[in-house]
Amino acid sequence: MDDGTRQVNGERGLVLRISDLCKSYVMGEVTVDALRHVSLDFFHGELAVLLGASGSGKSTLLNIVGGLDVPSSGKLFFHGKEITAATEEELTDYRRRSIGFVFQFYNLISSLTALENVQLVTEISEKPMPAEEALALVGLGNRLNHFPAQLSGGEQQRVAIARAVAKRPELLLCDEPTGALDFQTGKLVLEALEKVNREIGTTTLVITHNVSIAGMADRVIHLSSGEVTEDLRNASRLSPSELVW
Repeated sequence: MDDGTRQVNGERGLVLRISDLCKSYVMGEVTVDALRHVSLDFFHGELAVLLGASGSGKSTLLNIVGGLDVPSSGKLFFHGKEITAATEEELTDYRRRSIGFVFQFYNLISSLTALENVQLVTEISEKPMPAEEALALVGLGNRLNHFPAQLSGGEQQRVAIARAVAKRPELLLCDEPTGALDFQTGKLVLEALEKVNREIGTTTLVITHNVSIAGMADRVIHLSSGEVTEDLRNASRLSPSELVW
């Protein structure tokens, strides 16, 4: 089997290969299949939206890709290295070096300013982006010294994005990043994600139940009952400002 090191999809290199991934949970006498034989490739600089209802397997897949969970079977390759065969130490290194996480809830430390929240990551990263630069990238260059309580929900989420990208991850994993936000605020957050993807070239996976967000993606992957039901490429990407929901 190809190990994910060859160049594919034009000039874009294959970053992530998911091969026949399954995940089951045993709940008493019942076995629940969260993922069923999922196989996907993701490429450098790609912005992919994973669509599905609650319980479709989106978050389970993202957690496995991010090294937060392990599959029941199947394999995951990152630049040809099998992550599913990694030790705990190697998984920690993978998460620290290569993965940026953005969750629905911002997980900021309330006693630290926006700048200090981002600096938590830059202090433990090898070649970080300056925290000020990361915050400027998401449009918060003038809010460096504000505490989370002094920021709106959308601003807090953009701080969380800045924190995730400050270590220059190759994969940015976003789990319902607009789920707790209203329409206008959500569009500002999506604009920040699109800007990061476009300017830094970070491969970005966004999971959502909001079908309208699919318009901003290079690629739209539909999941249902733990299976990939569609994997489509958009002819062109909409800007977040053009989205309506």
